[in-house]
Amino acid sequence: MSSARLLRWLLLLGALLVPAARAGTRGCDLPPDLVEAGAPLPATLRAVTAGRLRILVVGGVSVLGAGTSGPEAAWPARLRALLAARRPGVEFEVTVRARQGLSTAEAGDLLAEEMARTPAQLVLWATGTFSAAKGLEVDDMVEALNERLEQLRAAGTDAVLIEPQFSRFLRANANVEPYLDALRLVAATHQLPLLRRWELMRHWAETEQVDLERTPKAERVAATDRLNECLAQAMAALLRDGAAEARRSR
Repeated sequence: MSSARLLRWLLLLGALLVPAARAGTRGCDLPPDLVEAGAPLPATLRAVTAGRLRILVVGGVSVLGAGTSGPEAAWPARLRALLAARRPGVEFEVTVRARQGLSTAEAGDLLAEEMARTPAQLVLWATGTFSAAKGLEVDDMVEALNERLEQLRAAGTDAVLIEPQFSRFLRANANVEPYLDALRLVAATHQLPLLRRWELMRHWAETEQVDLERTPKAERVAATDRLNECLAQAMAALLRDGAAEARRSR
């Protein structure tokens, strides 16, 4: 084996081992139908090919890593680590703009502010939980999404929408389905990938892989870390699929 081929093999091996080496976290299985992009991510592919991808994550407290062992355990930070491990020659920058009790319109304002300051090639937008919990108008959520997504398209920026987190409590106390349906319709209308977070988390809970609501309090931080690791792996899989679709459509 030539030295160049050996180096490439070692880099690949390292990329495969780094995610698994994180102490205290394990992945979850990823049903293929729940991590398919279903749409290309051309701006993401161009940025990765050029060697630098800036990702903007917008949402509520879940994207800040609430309940984890620290900021580096939050899924956006874990996503960056996974991407960097798999593509060591690419610079990945992840910026998070989020706060508790954020409506879709307010998140859209944060998104616009950050994009005006430092444009990103990829936006990951988690929304719907606050709207469902407060019973806000679905049409208002859709209108806010449409406005900002059109702006992102005009700027040549890729976007991925993210469903609310699965919660038995939320399901029992709010009518979540209209918001989930609306997010799926918006994603289809704008031809964007949608991370099926609600369905993924329900699958992991029902198969007893990670279930925060039924985890003993003493084990909840570790379980939350694992959930964030699983979500990061799911998003990484979706982004790979979206980049592959963009490559095929060239």
